[in-house]
Amino acid sequence: MDIWLDNKEAEQRFREMLKEITSFRNGEAVSAMQRYGIQYKVNMGVSLTDLKTIAGRYAPSHVVALKLWNRNWRETMILATMLDEPGQVTEEQMDFWTKSSENSEIAEQLSANLWWRTPFAYVKALEWCRGKKHWVRYTSIHLAGRLAMMDKASPDEIFDPFFDEFITLAKDPSLSNVLYRSLLHFANRSLNMKQMVTDWSIILREGGTETAVFLAEELEKGLAG
Repeated sequence: MDIWLDNKEAEQRFREMLKEITSFRNGEAVSAMQRYGIQYKVNMGVSLTDLKTIAGRYAPSHVVALKLWNRNWRETMILATMLDEPGQVTEEQMDFWTKSSENSEIAEQLSANLWWRTPFAYVKALEWCRGKKHWVRYTSIHLAGRLAMMDKASPDEIFDPFFDEFITLAKDPSLSNVLYRSLLHFANRSLNMKQMVTDWSIILREGGTETAVFLAEELEKGLAG
């Protein structure tokens, strides 16, 4: 990304945040995440609540966010998603950060805190449905659900292309849970969207694969609840 990061004020904020992160270190939380298979190169075990508190002390800054992400700690990457400026985010950055994600926590924090607020959210969510990496596809699904939940101004029709993409993604059992959650967000958006999800689940059931049938059955239960 073509941006100058050697900024004294940004560097000072960055160093202050590193100190705050270490003051919230929680070894038990790190161990718990490792038991659930969530791995990082560096993980201080700081809770999301505490990270939001840290982020709330600073003004949004694209430069600081880039510095935080480049540090490659769990906490700095999550803070980057909280502090970046959506209008300054580029498609190149979105591709790079998403491809760098290595677990569901970072993928979901990117989607929930930052990606859905960028001008490229819908384009990237659709594009990533066909990504080669698992976490890219995972992010695409989560981002689509986040957009359905948060972007009330856009028409329901903007989500139509996702249904075709999700038919293919539904064959992957490792994506079933995030598909289920995002499709419920679709359904909760409007009665029209609920019917579309219902119709989609019928098509999915007719697909015949064990994974597809299971997801269709779970969706039917969720829609009836």
